[in-house]
Amino acid sequence: MPTFVAPEKCKGCMQCVDVCPSDIMHIDPVQGRAYNVEPAMCWECFACVKACPEGAIDVRGYADFAPLGHRVVPNRTPDRIYWTIRMRDGSVKEFSFPIRKAKWGSIASPATEPAPLEGALSGQLLSFEPDYLAVDELPTLPTASPH
Repeated sequence: MPTFVAPEKCKGCMQCVDVCPSDIMHIDPVQGRAYNVEPAMCWECFACVKACPEGAIDVRGYADFAPLGHRVVPNRTPDRIYWTIRMRDGSVKEFSFPIRKAKWGSIASPATEPAPLEGALSGQLLSFEPDYLAVDELPTLPTASPH
């Protein structure tokens, strides 16, 4: 779902430009509004959508989840981003995700974490699971017994 900017909402604050990991959000030098210079190269991370204080950045939905006639609407509040997907038949699906509010540079580098335990690379868990998820144990797949 590549992003696009509604120029009538954009104030040219450059937050989307600063946060875009693929460097495709630019400011039009004539109008002073943001635009996506290469939608096909969009990583679809929606960092720009989350960062835009004006709610000026929208996304194009894919036909595999939102058939023709759909609408995908992101809505940002100070602490959450909400996605409303209106399907062609009129049904609505809504999703809500928290927005991380850590200041740039305030998150510790992974290099400050202890080295993985012996054998961790052959296990099913990701780095520092389940501790960072604040759970005692994660479900794992059963191990196949040798025949």
